[in-house]
Amino acid sequence: MKKVVSLLVFAFMLNSCNDGDLIQEDIDFEDVAAQSCQTKGLLFKLKANEALILEIPGVTFPTQTTSQELDINESNRVLYRFYSGAVTSATLCESIPPAQPIVTDQWTGSNGKIQINTTAVKTVNTTDNSTKITGYSHNITFKNITFVRSNGTQVYETFPFGNYVISATPLPFAFNKTLKQCSVSKQIYDKNSSEALILDIDPTLISNVATPLNVPRTGLVSNTKNKLTYRLFSGLLTDNYFCNATYPATPVVSEEWIAVAGVGNESGIVEVTTTSFGTGFKHTIVLKKVKIKKGNSDFLLGDNYLYGELLTTN
Repeated sequence: MKKVVSLLVFAFMLNSCNDGDLIQEDIDFEDVAAQSCQTKGLLFKLKANEALILEIPGVTFPTQTTSQELDINESNRVLYRFYSGAVTSATLCESIPPAQPIVTDQWTGSNGKIQINTTAVKTVNTTDNSTKITGYSHNITFKNITFVRSNGTQVYETFPFGNYVISATPLPFAFNKTLKQCSVSKQIYDKNSSEALILDIDPTLISNVATPLNVPRTGLVSNTKNKLTYRLFSGLLTDNYFCNATYPATPVVSEEWIAVAGVGNESGIVEVTTTSFGTGFKHTIVLKKVKIKKGNSDFLLGDNYLYGELLTTN
């Protein structure tokens, strides 16, 4: 009799352990890089015969620091699939998927949110401490997601999908350092065929008097005096764009970045050194520890960025 009872207890324990809601199986793709099918709006991670898939059609990944949140639903889907063999990007991305491997099991995400936090990826020049934005990292996390399985459900309060990184071409900043100044507004600019760095300089910093050795004239970047603006254009830029009462509509500005206001003796400093040059003067303008910003994204020009040289006559 004792043997029978023992067997019944053992069978009950086995049955309890097989209850779908009690089995906890970890989904581990932490060290796997995210890939994408751009034409299908799919992001995915692959590991042997498993795939973690995020389908978010119509969602754009911004090129600025920002956050967005999406509902997990029939349009924004999260799938965890098991295949009959090794799975590759072709299995998911080809318009006509290969016959093998086939899906042997699938967990479907329901409820919950998809959180996407975007930050800039920067490279640092250790020589001058300048930075360049070389990409954007989109950190994706599922919050309060329920996976519906064939044998129950599994809930995660926080489930990290990971980072999806998109590379970005750094801004050119291909200036020749030869500055020009508008006669009326006294605005200074450096330009090439597709970009401009414009300084609405405090006029008192440009004076036809040589500065003492190692004692430049200085000012702080702000939104009024010494406003510094970087513009990237989608058309051909010429000198005709500048020194007008208002900027012309063409060429079209594709990007605009504005320098952050400076802090005395710390950042955002404009230095002007004036020397005699022939029958006139040469004004060398250096921007020190200037940060330039667009939306929530920013980069540093460096400790000492040579803006350029301006020639003036009496």
